[in-house]
Parts: sequence; C-alpha cells; structure tokens
Amino acid sequence: MKKILAMILALVMVLALVACGGETAPATEAPAAENEAPATEAPAAEDEAPAAEGGNLVGVAMPTKDLQRWNQDGENMKAQLEAAGYTVDLQYAANDIPTQVSQIENMIANGCEVLVIASIDGEALGTVLDQAKAEGIPVIAYDRLIMNSDAVSYYATFDNWDVGVKQGEYIVNALDLENAPEGTTYNIEYITGDPGDNNINFFFDGAISVLQPYIDAGVLVCPSGQTEKQAVATANWATDAAQARFENILASYYADGTELHAVLASNDSTALGVANALASSYTGPYPVLTGQDCDIASVKNMIAGTQSMSVFKDTRTLAAKTVEMVDALMQGTEPPINDTETYNNGTGIIPSFLCEPVAATVDDIQSLLIDSGYYTQEQLDN
Repeated sequence: MKKILAMILALVMVLALVACGGETAPATEAPAAENEAPATEAPAAEDEAPAAEGGNLVGVAMPTKDLQRWNQDGENMKAQLEAAGYTVDLQYAANDIPTQVSQIENMIANGCEVLVIASIDGEALGTVLDQAKAEGIPVIAYDRLIMNSDAVSYYATFDNWDVGVKQGEYIVNALDLENAPEGTTYNIEYITGDPGDNNINFFFDGAISVLQPYIDAGVLVCPSGQTEKQAVATANWATDAAQARFENILASYYADGTELHAVLASNDSTALGVANALASSYTGPYPVLTGQDCDIASVKNMIAGTQSMSVFKDTRTLAAKTVEMVDALMQGTEPPINDTETYNNGTGIIPSFLCEPVAATVDDIQSLLIDSGYYTQEQLDN
C-alpha cells in the first residue's frame, strides 16, 4: 500500500511541474511575437519607448515630416543628443494636434527627464504641459514659442525678428526704394505662415518695421489690399495653399498686365507656392521673392532665378545649443541663454537662446551651404 501511495504522490508532483511549465511558456514566446509585428505598427512602437536606464531619456516632439526643415531639425538633435550619451524618443505628429498631445503624454509616462517641443499650435498644449510640470519635467520650446503655459522653462530659437528684418532689407535694397523717383510706386504682396505659429508675428512684424516708411510714403502699395497677418497667413505653411491663394491674387489683380514687383514670403514653403503660381499664371517681369530656411527646392529656385533670397538658419547650430540646454538641465546647472527680454508667452518672459540667422542669395550658396557641409553639390544638382 505504501508503494502505491508513493507512486501516486510522485505522479501528482510530475503533473504539477508540467502544469507550471505550461503557464510560463507563453511568456518566453512573447518577444518573438513582438519581433514578428508588421512594419506598419512601427509608429505605435515608437510611442511606447521605455524609460532609459539611468533616467537619461529625452523626449523630442516635432510637428511634421512634411517640411524639410523639421526632418533636419529632428535628426540633427537626435544625433547630437545620442552623441552626448542620452536616449532620445523622437516623434513627428503629422501636423495633428491630438497626435502631438498623445505623443507628449507617452513621453511623460515613459519617464522622459526633459521635453523638447516644436509645437504645431503654440496655444494647444496647456493641459499636457501641466502634466509635465506636475512631474517636474523641464520643457524647452523649440523654435516655436509655446504660449500661455507656465510649464515652459526655456526657449531655443533663432532671432525671428531679425529674420523678418533681413527679408525687409533685401526688398528695400533690391528695389532701391531709398532712391525711388518721386511719384514712383512698387506693387508688393505678402504671405506668411500658420496662424497658430507665434513666429509669424516676429517674421512679419520684423519685415514690416523695415518696409513701413515706404508703405506710409506710398512707394510700396498692395493691389490686393491683403496686408493683415490673418489675411496673409497660410495654414500649416503649406505650399499648395500658398500657391492657390497667389493664383487667385494674380488672376484678380495682375491679369491686366499690372506688374508685381515684390512678394514678402516668410519662408521657403510659402515662397515655393508663390513661385509655382507665378510660373503658371504670371507673364510680367519676375518679382523680388523672399524666403527662409534655404530648403533644397528654394535653393534650386535661387539658382534658376525664380527666388531672390532666403534666410539661412543652420539647424545644426540650433540643435547643438538645445543639446547644451538639455545637458545643463540633466546636470542640474543653468542652461545657456542670451535673451531675457523678448519672448513673453503670456505667463511671463521665457529665458531664451537666440541663434543668428544669415541672409543668403545665389552668391552665397557655395560658401554658406556647400562648403559648410550643410548640403552636397549632388543634392543641389539632382
């Protein structure tokens, strides 16, 4: 009887061990299942980035991949942060505000120590940034000031007022407005960017500060009458929207042979829309056309003579300065700043670092863009 009981007990123990092994088997298969996820699920995996070991995770939120400059900004910053020893959660939001909010929420939940945010709409992030503040996470607004949130710790950007000043000065010099004969008038039209981007105020107002004396004197006139920022804004800085608006302007005010002398375009994506509209709907002498960012398409237009200038903002420099700011925050020291007066986001002045923009024409392409390694000759030739 004892032998029978012993055999039964041994059998029960074996079955128990098999049962335990069966419960743990699926866990060992889980990584393989994750590795077999289809490529289309990759963006979701990005949103679920784990906290980095040692608490050195930096969240970088960019607005879109649709504009060349944001791709460059994001990749430059990611590379430099990783070179400095940080783990980076870089996200692009396809110009969709709820997506950007969700991405930032995930960055906070995943343990980011610092957030770097180029906002889609500077007025739309208050609630999610309250979460960052509650967690003690510093926020660096990147190139676009985030408005009406006291969670914003610092601002890294270019001198955006000076961008507009350089565009205005170029128009003054190109048309030689200071020496305009009495009674001479020049026709000008205006286009700027997304109304949710606080930078349009600095770009546009900086340029108008230079042009205003000539507007007041009647030397510069705007046949369309579209002169207010809201009237000349372009949603998402979109090239197709800029082109559609300018085709309407050309059809309504210049189809009778009226000459267009200048277009103040705040950046290259809107300038490209203007250039496309001019190519399809305008037969007069080509106007002065400004821009900003030195995008490849616009640099090619400068070479072709269909865009007059662009303002070069070396995103490598801005990324490097932002990395310095992140590193200082991680180390518990004061980030580098050079402006404590200009940028009030509605809750107070935001300490800022302003990089210097540079006016560029076709004569500067070699030295400014190619010799510096920003572009290769092949990129501009293709």
